[in-house]
Amino acid sequence: MRPPLGLLVFVVGAASLGAELAAARLLAPYFGASTIIWANTIATVLVALSAGYALGGRLADRAPHMSRLCQIVLAAAVLLGAVPFLSGPLLRVASTAIGSLSVGAFFGSLLAVLALVALPVLLLGTVAPFAIRLTLERTEESGSVSGRLYALSTAGSLVGTFLAALLLIPFAGTHRTFLAFALALAIVAVPGLPSASLVVPAVLAILLALPPGGIDLHLAGGGRVIYETETQYQYARVVEQPDGERWLQLNEGVATHSLYVPGSYLTGNYWDGFLVLPFAAGPRPPARIAILGDAAGTTARAFGHYFPQTLIDAVELDGQLTEIGRRFFALPSRPQLRTITADARPWLASVSRRYDAIFLDAYRQPYIPFYLATREFFAQLGSHLRAGGVVVVNVGHPEGGDALERAISATLRAVFPFVLRDPSEPTNTLVVASAAPISASALYASAADLAPELRPTALASARRLSPALRGGPVYTDDVAPVEWLVDESIIGYLGRSSH
Repeated sequence: MRPPLGLLVFVVGAASLGAELAAARLLAPYFGASTIIWANTIATVLVALSAGYALGGRLADRAPHMSRLCQIVLAAAVLLGAVPFLSGPLLRVASTAIGSLSVGAFFGSLLAVLALVALPVLLLGTVAPFAIRLTLERTEESGSVSGRLYALSTAGSLVGTFLAALLLIPFAGTHRTFLAFALALAIVAVPGLPSASLVVPAVLAILLALPPGGIDLHLAGGGRVIYETETQYQYARVVEQPDGERWLQLNEGVATHSLYVPGSYLTGNYWDGFLVLPFAAGPRPPARIAILGDAAGTTARAFGHYFPQTLIDAVELDGQLTEIGRRFFALPSRPQLRTITADARPWLASVSRRYDAIFLDAYRQPYIPFYLATREFFAQLGSHLRAGGVVVVNVGHPEGGDALERAISATLRAVFPFVLRDPSEPTNTLVVASAAPISASALYASAADLAPELRPTALASARRLSPALRGGPVYTDDVAPVEWLVDESIIGYLGRSSH
């Protein structure tokens, strides 16, 4: 039985682009979703397809048989279905390498995963020239034949792109996305092969029905995962420590994006700085604040407790993190707290209200989105501040690395005349900016009027407050190489620590 060649070409096109999107999603939990990761993924797919085109032409000339083409597609299906299983151990090596500072293991595992994806894509690349060779009967028809088949392949790629992005990845998950495209490839290939080949789609269907495993990363301190999910944007999990402390970890699991300490509203970490740094501008609590990058609501919860009259707009791109905050991080429902699911910058452009303080804590680890680190965006923040208002930016960085902080500080200084820094943690600096004078002395003076448990935090921040670092570039919407700068800092840190 001969399978419809047009259908086969269409499905191969869909699987090629679907695999590319799924590969980027597969890597994101461990390496981030920066333009660099996307560039690596796209480059891998393009190189594999190019090699496949060349190989497919040769194979077709040597053995122009439909059965050979079906064998190639079935082999691609097997390899594609194996990607989520084989990549898991390699990505765990990568995760361990980040923690142990092993540069070779980190990049080796990244290249290995890309190679895993490249092999099935290479085989898929052989299909187009092979199909043209099988269809072509007369040389004068070569233009129309190749045009028709490439149109079918491109149409399949379009369908595969939207199918993966809008349906499979958000609702079925990355693991099952690979399996779904592998199953589709197997189904269109087996009609041209012996009946024994039916075992491949049968096995893929069974694997597709099984629940996928979670991202099994090392849990520090004896913690256990009490909840995990794959949201529209990322992998998220809640880790509970033996003492009841809870961490929200996203993607690679190295950083903690929200923290809950039982019986306390303080964390002993950089989030506490947001509670006191607005007082570097004056003694009165902010009447209204905006939190851009609320995650599970650590700052919103604490601010609402210590300053119950303050109106809080807590903005988070991933609405499922807000739900996690209410379920696991004691994020309250109260009239003064308004949770908003939106991308921070477009949302800010859509509102006209002004704030006494705006906190920026938006990361897709380890990168702050570039469009939230530019002069144009900081000017937008300034236009939403009341007189005497402050902007507080959390700048996460490798320990000892200050390149990103220098760039953020220089960009803030291009908009605000007063910029200070609070290096609250080895890997986090809070940068404070305002159009009005801000000072450590103002924070010292305000400390006595704060809640008793907040006073040590205020005094510690006041002692650390100092002029912002200088020497960085000013980022704009046109040029803001955040990812290059952060990657350079991470590689430099890993290199220094490995010696």
